[in-house]
Amino acid sequence: MASGTSTTPSAATPRRRYAPRMRPEQRREHLLDCALRIVVRDGYDQVSVGAISQEAGVTRPVVYSAYDGLEALMLALLERTRNRAYEQAVAVLDGGSEPEDLQEWLTVSVSRFLDCVAADPDVWRPVLGLVHGTPAVVRHRIEETRDLVRARVERGLSTALESRGAGGLDVGVLAHVLVVTVEEFARLTLERPAEYPKERLVSALAGLITA
Repeated sequence: MASGTSTTPSAATPRRRYAPRMRPEQRREHLLDCALRIVVRDGYDQVSVGAISQEAGVTRPVVYSAYDGLEALMLALLERTRNRAYEQAVAVLDGGSEPEDLQEWLTVSVSRFLDCVAADPDVWRPVLGLVHGTPAVVRHRIEETRDLVRARVERGLSTALESRGAGGLDVGVLAHVLVVTVEEFARLTLERPAEYPKERLVSALAGLITA
């Protein structure tokens, strides 16, 4: 007797894994999370609707139902990343010691900021320029946010320096130098943590202030 042809699918045929059902707002956030992972891992130039749908385990129409195309999704990601970074930076500056004590204010603030960066690296890598292919619109938005943070640092420095009788210094330039320095500290925290642990960076800043 001739054997019948099996209709059972081959066990070796991979089946696509789909993400669980989510409420619309959860789905939008999940898609942004997936897009951010692609940005951090592969760079901006590798982000596409297809790449996001594959990362999220959904079909392309699901992405389009959540966002009206890739541009709208990436703008939403830009705003979310910018807001998270700015809120963390402001919380650090406003939640530490009083600016009158310059060394304590700066060292405590920088220490807390580096903790934020280490705890949320996917947010800070794009902000710190550690991904390739960054579009001009992203660079512009980051610079706008940097200006807001720099203004807050400048106000704190003004208070601290006036209390020390050093009100004649160019606080705007000092704030700029400080922001650039702390951003480099953050890059070292993410890129070379073993060589530049937080304690080493904060200690160096404290020594500079004392000198």
